[in-house]
Amino acid sequence: MPHKPGSFIWYELMTTDATAAAKFYGAVVGWNIAAQGNPEASGGKDYRAIVRSDGGMAGGVLQLTQDHLAHGATPTWLGYLHVTDVDAAVKAIEADGGRTHLGKMSLPVGDIAMVSDPAGTPFYVMRPIPPPGLPDAKSDAFDVKAVQRVRWNELASPDLSRVKPFYAKHFNFEFNDVMPMGPMGDYCFVDHDGVRLGAIMQKPANSAIASWLFYFGVPSVMAAKRAVESGGGKVVHAPHQVPGGDWILVALDPQGPLNGCTPGDITRWLGIPWHADGASCRSGYQRAPKLCRPEGLRRRSAKFPVAPQDRGGE
Repeated sequence: MPHKPGSFIWYELMTTDATAAAKFYGAVVGWNIAAQGNPEASGGKDYRAIVRSDGGMAGGVLQLTQDHLAHGATPTWLGYLHVTDVDAAVKAIEADGGRTHLGKMSLPVGDIAMVSDPAGTPFYVMRPIPPPGLPDAKSDAFDVKAVQRVRWNELASPDLSRVKPFYAKHFNFEFNDVMPMGPMGDYCFVDHDGVRLGAIMQKPANSAIASWLFYFGVPSVMAAKRAVESGGGKVVHAPHQVPGGDWILVALDPQGPLNGCTPGDITRWLGIPWHADGASCRSGYQRAPKLCRPEGLRRRSAKFPVAPQDRGGE
């Protein structure tokens, strides 16, 4: 069966140097991204597929042009949420306090539009067109267990109480469990179509920009750390274990200087997955954030100890 509305079906890196990003993410995550763009094959834009080792697609890379930058675009990662009708989705989002940043575009792979939720966090909506002869084809760019996919989607929102009902109404997100974080409020887990796809929380006061944050599956966070450092990225925090048993690494890719913030603006110091902020269609940060989640980890309640083989080391 095709994806249900509200599923994450695609991810996109907007960057000022797609060729450098191809090399960097190839080393860190293991993706294969073309070293050179082919604008003639992608509607005049430098848009490159992110290809996994198994031949599947993990997302795409958009080379930002000077025109993009002049209009306020900055490097960031954006997610695509599945809808059945882009026009209807955009109209409903606007009526509920959201905004449209890029009106509907009809592409060979489907209709898309860039919008933001009522708190200003950008994302895409998409009505995908299945490949010829495969009417029930489904995206596997998000997978809670596999390497080279996004395994967790996290939003730190300026208005948690406003966006929870927004995503529940328009994308069928369910909020069944909460992890209290003391003065920081609640970490609200998101369930969708029987899968726990991530969480939403209140944006920390010292974090300047709200965005969705995506965790990528890697075989080893230690190997990812070495690749980040040797590739010119910046490790925001070394590999560490978080509640539930997972080990994560927080890092920034090397595209552009870090503007208008300090490390305290990028991360939050609680024993939960780290948060890094990026921006789309606005000025601010000039580095795209990413997190790496090791393959082989099983999501557990925090009360259970992590197995030694799951520690995501060397």
